[in-house]
Amino acid sequence: MDEMNEKLLENIKNSVFETVKEKKIGVAFSGGVDSTLISKICSDMNYDITLLTIGFPESHDILFAKEVNEHLKYPHHVLEIDSDTFFDISSKINQTIKTDNLSWNENCIAFYYVSKLANSLGLDTVVTANGVDELFCGYNAYREAFSGGESQINKVMLAKLDNELKMMKAVNSISSKFGVRILQPLLSQKFIEYAKTVPISEKIHDSEDLYRKHIIRKLASEINVPEISCTKRKKALQYGSKIHKALLKTR
Repeated sequence: MDEMNEKLLENIKNSVFETVKEKKIGVAFSGGVDSTLISKICSDMNYDITLLTIGFPESHDILFAKEVNEHLKYPHHVLEIDSDTFFDISSKINQTIKTDNLSWNENCIAFYYVSKLANSLGLDTVVTANGVDELFCGYNAYREAFSGGESQINKVMLAKLDNELKMMKAVNSISSKFGVRILQPLLSQKFIEYAKTVPISEKIHDSEDLYRKHIIRKLASEINVPEISCTKRKKALQYGSKIHKALLKTR
């Protein structure tokens, strides 16, 4: 492992150690490179982990998470969303967080189900990989910003981080109803400061870069995250779970 990747791994481990005090934890898991990387690192750090996957029946995330975990063989639980109760639940969440921001509503709905699943398993702490897309150019917005140079990329990053930090507070207002805390070690101030020092060239190559997060993918491969996960293109939680599609039908 080269020096840059060693430093990335060390900073992720330090952030997990400082943020996650419970040893028995759930990990929000889609099978994508971010959630699989954080799962593998937490397991390697001797946390007692259970993978938690939610989505409508036959959704991408449920199918892909199961496929990836055939390689990992970690404890894994799935909660399938019931179409009959989805509208009532999504309406109550919207009334609680009081925002028309579609992404916030979708994420709060997703973590409502993650928290419900965690609670049913006696887990009160769930770790997520939120922060990777913001800090390592995971979104398409970074491709669009690329032609504007590093200053434009950093501008997008600040806006994305600000939104994510605020959104995760809303998420925790929903998860707290189940007595569950959603922790994001990769959104800690210390990790954010470190990630900003990683060269942009390690995150995104050009405006046509469909994969991005290259240093994250390389680290994942080096610590034996399954290759199907390392090379998977981003599919946001609300799309992979089919929550976005279901929520649009209720509008």
